[in-house]
Amino acid sequence: MVTVSIVDDHESVRLGLQASLETAGFSVEHSVPSVTELLQRVAAAESGAGDVVVLDLSLGDGRSVTENVTAVQCTGAAVLIHSIADRVPAVREALAAGASGVVPKSSPICDVVNAIATVARGEELNNLEWASVVGADDEFARVQLGPREREVLNLYASGLPLKAVAAQLGIAPSTAREYLARVREKYVEVGRPAPTKVDLLRRAVEDGILPSLTEGT
Repeated sequence: MVTVSIVDDHESVRLGLQASLETAGFSVEHSVPSVTELLQRVAAAESGAGDVVVLDLSLGDGRSVTENVTAVQCTGAAVLIHSIADRVPAVREALAAGASGVVPKSSPICDVVNAIATVARGEELNNLEWASVVGADDEFARVQLGPREREVLNLYASGLPLKAVAAQLGIAPSTAREYLARVREKYVEVGRPAPTKVDLLRRAVEDGILPSLTEGT
């Protein structure tokens, strides 16, 4: 069973969301108006915050978005943002801090349920809201890769094995592996994880390091 906590300073939102999630078969561990209260309850209870914390961005608690997202992650839970979609800077900050995705409050409850299930499985939540926020700011969306990191990504994402990448660049395989690890870390830092080779190919195309697969067709 997926366990969830809800953090929203509007009681009506908390009550409605809790009822809907319990009807969907989820277990709601905590339903609170602030991250501070969530942490207090987690500290006092035997149970944690759950698999996923559904977090509003505008809590009026005097804490920054980054502080709240980071504090929730320290409980071991993933963070799913449930907020008003037009608060782009706050959503962008939450994603950069490590939130797993965003679902607007205007979304049907079935979309919220599906998003929680996706995040609970440890999967990346690819939705239009996240894409629009990331794509709205080139400085946020594009990682700042060094020349050698770009070369390694280019060759590896194009299909070459890592040993072949190292040989072509005249570096040791261990060095090529280190560059690739740095590339992955940088994509994680901007909320665009690339754990697989296919994901790296997508990121390389998105950032113009490799041409689109459809170009010229």
